[in-house]
Amino acid sequence: MNKLVLVLFLITAGFGIYEWRSPARDAGAAEPAKLAARARTLADDAAALDLKRQQLSEKEAALAAKEAELQRLSASLDARIKELDQAKKNLDTSLAGKKKLDEEKFKKTMTIYKKLKPADAAALMNKLDEPLVIEMLDKMDQKTAVKLIPFLTQPNVIRWTKENLASK
Repeated sequence: MNKLVLVLFLITAGFGIYEWRSPARDAGAAEPAKLAARARTLADDAAALDLKRQQLSEKEAALAAKEAELQRLSASLDARIKELDQAKKNLDTSLAGKKKLDEEKFKKTMTIYKKLKPADAAALMNKLDEPLVIEMLDKMDQKTAVKLIPFLTQPNVIRWTKENLASK
């Protein structure tokens, strides 16, 4: 009888009517589904990673462009600073020359006023602006200033006196 069952089993198995499954094989059937899901997850992760790499590359390119622009601007600013420094040096030199020339003119004028008679010098100084008269009195020696004071207008002399006393 065992032979008969075995023959029937083989016949049915040959026609695909009966398929024998072991418990280990049933457990393995679930594995391909898990593997397929895992493969899809890995593929999705890889695609996301590629997208992130692409975005990072784009950001790096934009950053590199910005850095290049900043370097260009920095070089431009450095050149402009050098230009301005040179212009400042030229201006300082020019101002120093002008100041020296003005001082020489002032000294010549002071020499002329010293050589004039006190009444004539005072008459001319009374026609000048008060700050200039005070500056001239400051630059004069004491002997010349003493000769001029009686001929100068009183407001000029008073202001000059106050400024000299206030500075002490």
